[in-house]
Amino acid sequence: MRTHVLERTQRVGIPAEEAFAYYGDSLNLEPMTPPWLHFHVTNEGPVTMEPGALLTYRLRLHGIPINWTTRIESWDPPTGFVDTQIRGPYKLWEHTHVFEPDADGGTVITDRVRYAIPFGPLGSIAHGLFVRRDLERIFDYRAEAYDRLVGEPT
Repeated sequence: MRTHVLERTQRVGIPAEEAFAYYGDSLNLEPMTPPWLHFHVTNEGPVTMEPGALLTYRLRLHGIPINWTTRIESWDPPTGFVDTQIRGPYKLWEHTHVFEPDADGGTVITDRVRYAIPFGPLGSIAHGLFVRRDLERIFDYRAEAYDRLVGEPT
């Protein structure tokens, strides 16, 4: 299994506690996800974020409907959390979120995703053709959406 890594870093002008609270609220996932994914959280009611919590989503990727479930593996406010896919399109999906205060009272947010594509050699071809590009677009959108939604420059 070939594992890939995508990492994005963003600076926000609010303290780590506030940045963590925003990113750690499952209700904020939809507005921070590109509209072309048609992403919806499908959990009934609010999710108490803690180790073992399950988040379920529905999305459409290149026109294909996908049901996705992730589990919170670690939850360490306000420094970070990790979620992993337990059902979805990837063979491996491990998303680490790190929140580090900076000297100016803001926060540096790092998203690090370790992922693997199923389907052997076909998965490698798909990764080169569109998967990597799609993930980069999604995480770039998240940074822009944060700026729009919270009104903080990066």
